[in-house]
Amino acid sequence: MRLKNFSLSFGSQIFKACSDESRLRILHLILKNREMCISDLEQVLDFTQTKTSRHLIYLKNSGILNARKQDQWVFYYLKDEVLDIIDQIFQFLKKDQTLNRDFDTYRTMYSNRALAVNKLETRTWQR
Repeated sequence: MRLKNFSLSFGSQIFKACSDESRLRILHLILKNREMCISDLEQVLDFTQTKTSRHLIYLKNSGILNARKQDQWVFYYLKDEVLDIIDQIFQFLKKDQTLNRDFDTYRTMYSNRALAVNKLETRTWQR
C-alpha cells in the first residue's frame, strides 16, 4: 500500500523526523536492511540504548516506522506508505560518507555474526 494522497501535515511530520542526523542514520540502515532491532542499531551507530530508543519512538510516533516482536528482539521497519518518499530522500544522500560508513559497519558486523538477526537465524537452525 503506497501513499496516494500526500497531505501537508503528514509531509511535515516526515520532514521533521528527517531533520535530525541520528534519525536519518537510523532510517538509512532500516531502509537498506528492510528491518533492524535496537541492539543492532546501537552497535552499528555506537549510540546508547536511551538515544536509540528515543529516536525510534519519535520515528514510530511520526508514522514512519512499525515494529514487530520476535523472541526477545523488536524489529523496526518502514511503513509501506512512506517507503517511496524515504527512498527518494536517500537518493539525494547516496554519496554521504557517514551513511556509507554506517552501512559498511553493518556489513562487517553482519559478516562476523555479531548482530541479532544472525543470532536469531542461527538459533532457528539449531532447533
